[in-house]
Amino acid sequence: QVQLVESGGGSVQAGGSLRLSCATSSSARSRGWFLGWFREAPGKEREAVAVIFDDSRTTYADSVKGRFTISQDNSKNTLYLQMNSLKPEDTAMYYCAAHSAGSISYGWDKTSTYRYWGQGTQVAVSS
Repeated sequence: QVQLVESGGGSVQAGGSLRLSCATSSSARSRGWFLGWFREAPGKEREAVAVIFDDSRTTYADSVKGRFTISQDNSKNTLYLQMNSLKPEDTAMYYCAAHSAGSISYGWDKTSTYRYWGQGTQVAVSS
């Protein structure tokens, strides 16, 4: 069983920073698995933010490149998203997600690529 639990969301003013955490089961960091962050604003589609592969390579959405950093601490089975220079348009529910080895990948930024999802943590950025 794979479990993903996000934390660290909150309210912050534009220009501020937050660090989101996603506690994972060890199986979510097995060979061939990869982890990502998505976000969903009210009335909008869920969109990919960043992904980290099992070899620690990372990919980011253009909208967050240079501001957000995805990382992991394997000893703690924890995924992180460091968010700096936050903008009001970053306001959304943020989810971590896991792609399992052997599953079909439709691309890193497609929700259908990920089998497992956390419950989400809310981020609100005020201007």
